[in-house]
Amino acid sequence: MSLVTQEAPDFTAQAVMGDNTFEEVKLSSYRGKYVVLFFYPLDFTFVCPSEIIAFDTELEKFKERNAEVIGLSVDSHYTQLALNYTPSDKG
Repeated sequence: MSLVTQEAPDFTAQAVMGDNTFEEVKLSSYRGKYVVLFFYPLDFTFVCPSEIIAFDTELEKFKERNAEVIGLSVDSHYTQLALNYTPSDKG
């Protein structure tokens, strides 16, 4: 059974926004747009930096196609904020 194109269950989460502010986001607030949810294990691990950078680099191309990109990990929003302030070659 493929879950592609199926509606994901709604959720609410504390997020770090592009301007480094915290905001509560709700998946259902993105209705009418395509949403790319990408999951990664933890911030400051060797697994995720290249994927996060790749999504960030192409973010405008997603927006041009009416798509929003949301990254999810089990880290707190405080840890994500710390990662945002860490240079790419250090984190």
